[in-house]
Amino acid sequence: QVQLVESGGGLVQAGGSLRLSCAASGLTFSIYTMGWFRQAPGREREFLARISSRGITTYYSDSVKGRFSISRDNAKNTIYLQMNSLKPEDTAVYYCAAARLGAGSTWSSPRPTDYWGQGTQVTVSS
Repeated sequence: QVQLVESGGGLVQAGGSLRLSCAASGLTFSIYTMGWFRQAPGREREFLARISSRGITTYYSDSVKGRFSISRDNAKNTIYLQMNSLKPEDTAVYYCAAARLGAGSTWSSPRPTDYWGQGTQVTVSS
């Protein structure tokens, strides 16, 4: 079965940095668009960033643009989310996701056919 496992979450102070990882298995990693979402208590799951299957194209939500950076290593079947200048409002469970998208397609909300990891908690203190 497809499995996505996030790691790297934790507690940091405002202004600090964290790097999340997501290791994928059970799928042909190099043909999947990969992304990061997050969900805070009482909030809907929020799109953060996506990266194309070859790692050429990236896209970010306005809330994290300029602070977060998504990358992938297809040789390791792994994607990363480098998070800088963290704010208390970044506190949430962060999820890795995989999707099959065609050229020119957009992906900014969860879909029934997406694969998801279990999530990793990120807490940013004031």
